[in-house]
Order: sequence, then structure tokens, then C-alpha cells
Amino acid sequence: MKTDALNVLGLPLARCSVDPVTGFYRDGRCLVGAEDGGVHGVCAELDDAFLDYTAAQGNELRRPIPAYDFPGLRAGDRWCVCAWRWREAFEAGVAPPVVLASTHHEVLRVIKLRDLIEHAVDPPASGLDDGFYEF
Repeated sequence: MKTDALNVLGLPLARCSVDPVTGFYRDGRCLVGAEDGGVHGVCAELDDAFLDYTAAQGNELRRPIPAYDFPGLRAGDRWCVCAWRWREAFEAGVAPPVVLASTHHEVLRVIKLRDLIEHAVDPPASGLDDGFYEF
């Protein structure tokens, strides 16, 4: 597991949420490591449109799963979501807002920075050259 990760802006990765505790490694950060094949690096502020969309795709995030100590999620929670699912939701017009400071840089292999910025709750103060970040 990486602990010195960077966010999509090239700065140290900030915590996404500890209530509920999120992250592939359940440490509150959207760290991406070799074990995380889903690239759960997007810190999203969940909304009902996204929760409905992902449930329709077979991933019901609202339902608690006590066996995994999963509380179930609701609109307003911050959660580390799979980069692929966020991109699918973006293409469907239902991508949730993102927290750039808490979104791992590895998601840029799947999602364009300009698309994340367009949905950011914490947009950068000045424009960024998106071309630098494209893979």
C-alpha cells in the first residue's frame, strides 16, 4: 500500500472521509495500490442520481452489509468510487461531484482531468493545462 500518494493536482493526497470510513484500504483516503484492480481513487460526494445509477448497474451502495462492516451510503456521503464507474456515470450524465484534493492521480489513466474539474467541489484557483495529464 502506498502512503505518500499524490492527488490529481500533483499535491499530497488529502483524506476523503472517515465518517463513513472509505478507501480501498479503509483508511479514509482514496489510495490506489496494486491490489485495487478497480482503481477506487475518485473521492466523490455521492448524490441520489449516482446512487440510483450504480444500483442499476448492480452495485447497491445504499444497503448496509454488516458482515463487511459496511454501513450503507446516502446522498452527501463522501466515498472513494471506482474510476471506471465514475467515467461510466459521467458518460451517462450522472457523475457525482468530486473532491480533487482527495482524488488519487492514478484515476487520470481512466478519466480526463478536465472532466474531474468540471465536477469538482474544490476547483483549482487557476486553469490547468489538461494536456499534461492525459495518458
